[in-house]
Amino acid sequence: MEKEESNALFSSYERNENLFDEIFDANHKVRPTYKKIFELYSDHSISDFAHLNEKAKSSFFNQGITFQVYSDSKAQEKIFPFDLFPRIIEGKEWKTIEKGVLQRSKALNAFLWDLYHEKNIIKAGIVPMDLISSSENYLRQMVDLDPPGGIYNHISGTDLIKHADGQYYVLEDNIRCPSGVSYVMCNRNALKRALFGVFNHYQIHNVTDYAENLLEIMRSVKPKGVDNPNCVLITPGVYNSAYYEHSYLAKTIGVELVEGRDLFVDKGFVYMKTINGPVKVDVVYRRIDDTFIDPLEFRQDSSLGVPGLLASYKQGNVSIVNAPGTGVADDKAVYTYMPEIIKFYLNEKPILNNVLTYHCSREDDLKFVLENIDKLVIKPVDEAGGYGISIGNKLTKTEIENVKKVIKKHPRKYIAQPIMSLSVHATYIEDSQSFEQRHVDLRTYTLLGQDKAFVLKGGLTRVALSKGNLIVNSSQGGGSKDTWVLKK
Repeated sequence: MEKEESNALFSSYERNENLFDEIFDANHKVRPTYKKIFELYSDHSISDFAHLNEKAKSSFFNQGITFQVYSDSKAQEKIFPFDLFPRIIEGKEWKTIEKGVLQRSKALNAFLWDLYHEKNIIKAGIVPMDLISSSENYLRQMVDLDPPGGIYNHISGTDLIKHADGQYYVLEDNIRCPSGVSYVMCNRNALKRALFGVFNHYQIHNVTDYAENLLEIMRSVKPKGVDNPNCVLITPGVYNSAYYEHSYLAKTIGVELVEGRDLFVDKGFVYMKTINGPVKVDVVYRRIDDTFIDPLEFRQDSSLGVPGLLASYKQGNVSIVNAPGTGVADDKAVYTYMPEIIKFYLNEKPILNNVLTYHCSREDDLKFVLENIDKLVIKPVDEAGGYGISIGNKLTKTEIENVKKVIKKHPRKYIAQPIMSLSVHATYIEDSQSFEQRHVDLRTYTLLGQDKAFVLKGGLTRVALSKGNLIVNSSQGGGSKDTWVLKK
């Protein structure tokens, strides 16, 4: 470990030589991209920065920017942790990221169309049918159904990590109801309030154009015969962990925020209840899981959805964003086939590489995983938010044996990946009142519409706030940073 002692704020900054540090190079020098902002932050005393940090926390508290941490029994609702030191991505580097995530989104959309129609990739022997048919997210109700504009994954969240080799790798694709984009915009606003002057020294892309592009995407997949579509965002309600995001997005986009009880279906069309009578709804941006969106088609006990919604969708009278059934394509077992999927549909090589992945339903992969759990990260294929993950080198011998038993019982449900060395970034730690290394990843956001695509120039940099922790998810107590993409 090497300690940086260039100023008070970085007095506790210890560099682990085995990790890729995005601020400091191998010679312990500040990288050119960060040189100016490092100098600007160095002008602040420890007490000044502690005050700025409290100011940012108060801003988030006053706005109700919170997230549910289910694993914490003492405090269920927490202020979304935000770090005041931004992550900076150079323009050239971003172009590769942008092309890569757009390529994946297009390939996944083509894959979904094929799965619910001709199944050519299965007939070609590239993806096994039992992998698809055994997925809980494969909806037979969607077979032969043509979504408006041919789009399934209107909104994709692609999680990237920067490895010790300095290259970006895709950790997973999220195309059911990817969350977090509201925090991207809130982070930018919070940093501007606390340290507006730092923005004068960098030319960066804004992130506020996401809302207008999302609305344009939603309108582009309107039902046939509709000129000026009425769009709504449907939420499970105030007790959902991401309710703040739902309300923030609805307000920012300029659409009504509704719950299932606010909508009804009559003669095949969807209507919203208002004090002035029913108002027809044409596009529903849903933040409700598939099995809860329509009790007539899925879970009969669901009070969150709208009875008859899927029938209206099948008739082409309403559009649903993202389309039902997209979850089959962000199954972590399907992820292992992404290079082949991109080649099959786009006839291209992947721009962004996958992390080497073992799927436990394959006999050889299962044998390797069981023999090397201590060197691997074990993930359930259908979970999100960092839940169910086991990091091999953190487990006791007893815990390893328990994980083996679980995998053997349900091999289809688990994948394994090498323990990747996520890059680290300078992060303000309240306890030490100084900056320390913390692992980070990046969630990017891609929008697909009819004849239109958009990638948000920035994203959600998530931070594992506990020292040495590799799980960055907010639901596991992680935080976030503002992400700057340079124009030049």
